[in-house]
Amino acid sequence: MQTYDMYIGGEWVPPASGTYLDSIDPYTGKAWARIARGNAKDADRAVEAAHKAFSEGPWSKLTASQRGALLRKLGDLLAANARRLAEIEVRDNGKLMAEMFAQASYIPQWYYYFGGLADKIQGAVIPIDKPGVLNYTRREPLGVVVGITPWNSPLLLATNKIAPALAAGCTLVMKPSEYTSASLLEFAKLVEEAGFPPGVFNVVTGLGAEIGERLTTHPRVAKIAFTGGELGGKAVYQSAARNLKKVSLELGGKSPNIVFDDANLNNAVNGAISGIFAASGQTCIAGSRLLVQETIYDEFMEKLLALARTAQMGDPSRSDTQVGPVTTKAQYDKILGYIAIAKAEGATCVLGGKAANRGGWFVEPTIFTGVTNDMRIAQEEVFGPVLSVIKFKDEDEAVAIANDVLYGLAAGVWTQSIARAINVSDRLQAGVIWVNTYRSVSYSSPVNGHKMSGIGAENGIEAIDEYLQTKSIWINTASEVPNPFIMRI
Repeated sequence: MQTYDMYIGGEWVPPASGTYLDSIDPYTGKAWARIARGNAKDADRAVEAAHKAFSEGPWSKLTASQRGALLRKLGDLLAANARRLAEIEVRDNGKLMAEMFAQASYIPQWYYYFGGLADKIQGAVIPIDKPGVLNYTRREPLGVVVGITPWNSPLLLATNKIAPALAAGCTLVMKPSEYTSASLLEFAKLVEEAGFPPGVFNVVTGLGAEIGERLTTHPRVAKIAFTGGELGGKAVYQSAARNLKKVSLELGGKSPNIVFDDANLNNAVNGAISGIFAASGQTCIAGSRLLVQETIYDEFMEKLLALARTAQMGDPSRSDTQVGPVTTKAQYDKILGYIAIAKAEGATCVLGGKAANRGGWFVEPTIFTGVTNDMRIAQEEVFGPVLSVIKFKDEDEAVAIANDVLYGLAAGVWTQSIARAINVSDRLQAGVIWVNTYRSVSYSSPVNGHKMSGIGAENGIEAIDEYLQTKSIWINTASEVPNPFIMRI
């Protein structure tokens, strides 16, 4: 069984507690690795290492172009190790090898992209309305950043924070989910191999209550970048507010996938299936509410159910598996609880609706019809392979139903009308809108959670701004010093 220590200050160190947590393979339900169980002492040590690297170490003395070169080298190492990293993630979180390998193969592009942006960070000379004064701005790194990431796509969601933060010149302490820490610890080995100075990148592991709380309150931490659930995000936000730390939060969603009667139905069916059953529904952008126009409802549902019934459940490492297990026992229980709630609310289960007897934490792909948007199954994030289908009459009703939730992360629109695609996209309250596709992502396109789905941006040029602050510099070029008793306005 693999045992992982923590990576702090360029060294692999055991936890101060001397204890470890089991990491469970969701497919077998058995432990396959041991993860260090950190506490506040480990958090302090990691933050101090990151602070030293930022304020004293060679990192702050590197040019932006040198930082970019290190990021690109890291990208090369990630590309060379993509298969191995994907295999670790499959074993740690139970998602399909096809998806994890696709992610691991694409992740290097973040480091190439942000490595290229590192030396494009520019200030400006301000045409100030004061004679004899030069005023210019600098864009500078915030300092120590704490990144807290969930278990569903460990490396990809961590990369959304790591790449722009390092490009900006910050240093990092990453705290992955205690359920899926192994891949980020393996990633740390590649950071070391790439030649990043000690302390620039640190990984601490353990339970949120034992180590995460200290990370979010440490006085040397300038920013917290969090991805996870709404409750966790609120706790981080409240903790950060006590010391006025900057935050970015990428939280949950209850995303609508809207099918109009002029859509290509076969494509829309594929998009609906991909939106909810891919990754066993364990994505924040999951299209968990399927809105179908009533004029095509019967035909569409027939096609949808026919395709959904063909889903192959099983070993996530096999290429023919289409639905893998749920990552954690707690999530497995939560999903089954929501299925029971939906049935009690009067929704009709037309597919699945129970656990699958396959040895691990499997939940059958589940579809509910007869759902109204005020039901809990339509309002609360299930984070599992559970689809709620809702009828609508026209465009106005579709938009009203789509927007009638607390969240605003993503949405899908299926139509062959470019006018409708643009008009509906403009009216939907969500940070990402997909038209005639779903779950597409890119390092160069920003993700912004609206409403309760988050604060700040990830990916794209906007992401690097999350890790920078602006300094305004005034230089008096006049031969005389102005009257000290009068403000120059």
